[in-house]
Amino acid sequence: MSEYLGIFITLLTAYVLAGSLIAYLSRRYGVKSSKDYFVSSYRLGWFPTAMTYAATTYSAFMMVGLVGLTYSSGAGALGFELVYLLVTVVILASIGPDVWAMARERGWVSPSEMLSDLYDSRALGYLTVGVYLIAMIPYVSAQIIGAATIFEGIGLGYEAGVVVITLLILVWIVLAGMWSIATTDAYQGVWMLSAAALLVFLLTYYLLPASGTTLTQLTEALSVKGLLGLTDFWTPQTFLAYTLPWIFFAVTNPQVVVRLYVAKDRTSYKRSVLLFSIFGLAYTLAVVYVGLVVRGLTELNLFESVTKADLVTSKLLSGFNPTLSSFIYISIIAAAVSTANSIVLAVASSFVRDLIEKRRRLNVNISHASNSIVTLLTMVSSAIAFMRAGFVVDLSVLTSVLLLPLAPVTVVAWVAPHTIKGKPQRIAALTAVAVGFTMSFALAIILGPRKTFLTTYYGLPVSALVLITSTTVFLAGILASRRGKVKESRERVEETGSTSSTRDDIR
Repeated sequence: MSEYLGIFITLLTAYVLAGSLIAYLSRRYGVKSSKDYFVSSYRLGWFPTAMTYAATTYSAFMMVGLVGLTYSSGAGALGFELVYLLVTVVILASIGPDVWAMARERGWVSPSEMLSDLYDSRALGYLTVGVYLIAMIPYVSAQIIGAATIFEGIGLGYEAGVVVITLLILVWIVLAGMWSIATTDAYQGVWMLSAAALLVFLLTYYLLPASGTTLTQLTEALSVKGLLGLTDFWTPQTFLAYTLPWIFFAVTNPQVVVRLYVAKDRTSYKRSVLLFSIFGLAYTLAVVYVGLVVRGLTELNLFESVTKADLVTSKLLSGFNPTLSSFIYISIIAAAVSTANSIVLAVASSFVRDLIEKRRRLNVNISHASNSIVTLLTMVSSAIAFMRAGFVVDLSVLTSVLLLPLAPVTVVAWVAPHTIKGKPQRIAALTAVAVGFTMSFALAIILGPRKTFLTTYYGLPVSALVLITSTTVFLAGILASRRGKVKESRERVEETGSTSSTRDDIR
C-alpha cells in the first residue's frame, strides 16, 4: 500500500505542478481589468473554449456519480445523460451564437449582468447574484466530495482530499482568472478523456479476460436483471426529476453561461461547439460503459458487490496497476477542480460586477474584492464537503433545481430580447425568479437534497413543479401587461374618436 500511495502522490504532484505552471504562464495574456479576469476579454480560441466548456460541464459527477448511478440503476442513466447532451448541443448551436454576439455588443462579463442588462433591471441582477451564491455552493461541494472520496479510497483520508482540492481551486483562480482556468481546463480535459479511454481499454482487454468472461456473457447477465433497459428505479417521475434540471443546465448555470461569451470570433465559437459535442458523447459513453461492465461482473460474482454507489470507481481501480489507477484517479480530481474553480469564478464575477464595480460610489479594490469572494465561496463549500451533506449526484442535481426559476426568464430574453423591455416585464421576471427559488429552496431545507428532486406531488417531481410555477408566474405577468397595453390603446382610440366627433358637431 505504501508503494501505491507513493505512486499516487508522485503523479498528483506532477499534475499539480504542470497545471500550476500552465496557469502561471497564462498570465502573459494580461489581466488588466475585470473583463480580462472574468471572461478573458472574449479572446479565447476554439480549442480552449471547447475544452473549458467540456471540463467545466463534465465534473466529478461523471467518473464518481454517474458510474455509481449506472452501476446501481442500469442503462437508464445513459438516457438521462444523453438527453442533457442533446439539448445542450441544440441550445449552443441555435441560440448560442446570438448570445455570443450580444455579449460582445453589450460588454457582458457575468450572467447576472446579462439578465440585469436585458431586462434593464438592477434588482433582477441583485436577485440573481443571491440565487447563485446560495445555489452554487452545493455544486462546488459536490466536486470536492467527489475528489475527496478518491483520497479516502486509497488511504490518504477524506479530510486530506478536501484540503488539497480546496487549495487547488483557490490557487488556480487567483493566478490569472479565466485565462488560467481556460488553459488548465484544456490540460485537464485532455487528461480526463485519456483516462476514460484508458479505463475502457483496461476493462475490455484486461479485466474481462482475466475474469474469464466476455462482453457477450456480461451483456446477457445485465439483460437478465433488466439493467439494459429502464429498471424499477427509472420510473417516469424519477427520469423526469433527474433529467429536467439538466435540460436547462446550459441556460441557468453561471459557469457555462459565461463560456458562451469567451470565443474570439464566430468561427471559433462554432468549432468549439462541435468539439464539445464529440468530447461529451465520447466521455458519456465511456463512463456509462464502465458502470455497466462493473455491474455485470458483480452479477456474475466476479466483482464484489458495492453498496455505496460513490465508491464503485474506487473499488474498481484498487485492483489495477498502481500507476494506471493513479492516472485515472487524478483525472477525477481534474474534473472536480475544473468545474469547481469555474463555478467560483463565475459567481465571483456576478457579485463583483453587479454589487461592487457598477456601484461607483464604493471605493473598493476590485482585485481584492474578487479574491475575497472567491475565498469565501470556496471555504463555505469546503465546510459542507467536510460534513458530507448528500451524495454527489444529489448535490449536483439539487443545484440545477434551485436554478430552474432562471430558465424561463433567460430563454425568453435570449430568444426575444425586444419583448422584455418595460416595467411590467421587469416585475414579472423578478417575481418569477423570487417565487420559484423560494419554493425550491424551502423544499430543499424541509426535505433534504435527495428527496427534493425525488419527491413527487400530483405525479410531478419538485423540479417540474418549480419550473411550471416560475414559468406561469412569468408569462402571466407579461400577458397581464400586454392586456393592459391593449386596453389602454383602445381607450385612447375611443377618446380620439370621441374628440373627433365633438369637433365635427361644433363645426
